[in-house]
Amino acid sequence: MLDLVIRNAVIVDGLGSPPHRGDLGVQGGQIAALGQSVGKGRREIDADGRVLAPGIIDNHTHYDAQITWDPTLTPSPALGVTTTIIGNCGFTIAPCRPAQRDLTLRHLTHVEGMSLEALRRGVRWEFESFPEYLDMLEQGGTVPNVAGFVGHSSIRSWVMGDDAVKRAATAAEVADMREIVVDAMRAGAIGFSTSTSPAHNGEGGTPMPSRLADEHELRALVDAVGESGRGVFMLTKGGHTKMDFLESLARDSGRPVIVAALLHNRTNPDAVFDDMRAIAAARKRGNRLYGAVSACVLTFDFTLADPYPLEGLQAWQPALGAQPEALRRTLADSSFRRAIKEELARPATFRIFNGEWEEIIVIETRDQRHRWMEQQSVAEIARVAEKHPLDLMFDLAIDEDLRTVFAATTLNADENAVGRLILDENSLVSLSDAGAHLTFFCDAGFGLHVLGHWVRERQLMPIETAVRKLTSDPADVFGLHDRGRLVPGACADLMLFDPATVGRGAKARVFDLPGGAPRLTTPAIGVYGVWVNGVQIADESGMLNDCGRPGKLLRSFGS
Repeated sequence: MLDLVIRNAVIVDGLGSPPHRGDLGVQGGQIAALGQSVGKGRREIDADGRVLAPGIIDNHTHYDAQITWDPTLTPSPALGVTTTIIGNCGFTIAPCRPAQRDLTLRHLTHVEGMSLEALRRGVRWEFESFPEYLDMLEQGGTVPNVAGFVGHSSIRSWVMGDDAVKRAATAAEVADMREIVVDAMRAGAIGFSTSTSPAHNGEGGTPMPSRLADEHELRALVDAVGESGRGVFMLTKGGHTKMDFLESLARDSGRPVIVAALLHNRTNPDAVFDDMRAIAAARKRGNRLYGAVSACVLTFDFTLADPYPLEGLQAWQPALGAQPEALRRTLADSSFRRAIKEELARPATFRIFNGEWEEIIVIETRDQRHRWMEQQSVAEIARVAEKHPLDLMFDLAIDEDLRTVFAATTLNADENAVGRLILDENSLVSLSDAGAHLTFFCDAGFGLHVLGHWVRERQLMPIETAVRKLTSDPADVFGLHDRGRLVPGACADLMLFDPATVGRGAKARVFDLPGGAPRLTTPAIGVYGVWVNGVQIADESGMLNDCGRPGKLLRSFGS
């Protein structure tokens, strides 16, 4: 007798096959049978004609800190995610020496929008090396499956100490870093990750350590991944990092290279498609490059005390890391304002904010005098006040002690362009950033957004294509060949949903981080069941409290 049988489902297998009616049987955490009559089960569920698909593989998350206190990795599992890949962009917490722990957290607070108090209260420091970190996660258990990158910024800090954010590495230091990557791959890392993006700054506005690496250092560390014969190199690309260099890394190492974050910018609309064309050309030459794209409009909630959308501007540098009083003085300075206006007037290959003032909305004001501004754009209010929008925003923030809440729709606002990126066979639907930017946005439900918005509402693609892009496509890139597909012998990571209603709900602010710190979250809509390795972890009401920790720490990957 089977452990579980799900009957009367519309099977969407994750491989792109047409949907078909059938039953699915699970035994010992694996799919044991699939067809019209699969036998009896100890537990049987009538799917009532709903879609049964593989669970979503979220290949771009930042749960590295949260996982140490929250093995559920909320909110992702209730949103259909059965496998998460942590450690993206090189922003990990391992390896980490005890003396570097607080600085590591302070860097995360800035670059990934996390509460420092929540991190200090929550992170369990029961490790120093990356292999010890993986051992700790495996011993503690998790609800979803987890695989982890070893991160460049952490490696640099371990080897170089305070100099990691100041200079290029010596040959001896590169050799030491290379040994850490070799050890991490041997211990079960899914690959090596880094960032060269100028938007990625740590405490006090200093560049994150990986940004100081030269091409020789990057090549040495990616070659170390190649020696393992498995694994992936992932980077968030700055404009100065050339695609032909990345192709050479893929060619010489023999490993896939994931290039993030390929987002559409309306002020430079061709740049992202130039990158995708370069990736397509590399693929034709046999070099495995993939463009990480988002299916979501990128919208940030922020204050000028923590203005992530502006921090990638070179002219913003004098304000980075400034304490409140000094920051107010800087914001009031006319030369500072002029420099930002001039930079925004110049085209750029990639930056998060490009002067689209009509896309910045005043969400919440602190002073009754300003309530009339709420839910209006900065551009609209500036016209009434007869001011430049930047002056209006800065003046308002200063007047409200930097506590005014704005929302900026910055990238991926052109849906036709986003649709082209999603459909591109060289793209990897990605970039949820789940676990990071917790007060700015929550895209952990990106997969449900694909199924609801892009499949049902926009009819961009058939459901079998969308499911493939969320499941077997990332599984194959990362070497997870027993996941992301409904076939006998595959792991029973499953999602049952209603295609007529599936989607993600409205974002809401909750206060459930350590110390009661806030974050944004979003609920699932139209999801009726999620299973990890054959164990149900969620139903139509959300997470199940008694589901245990059925997830596996994934340490073995195909080539």
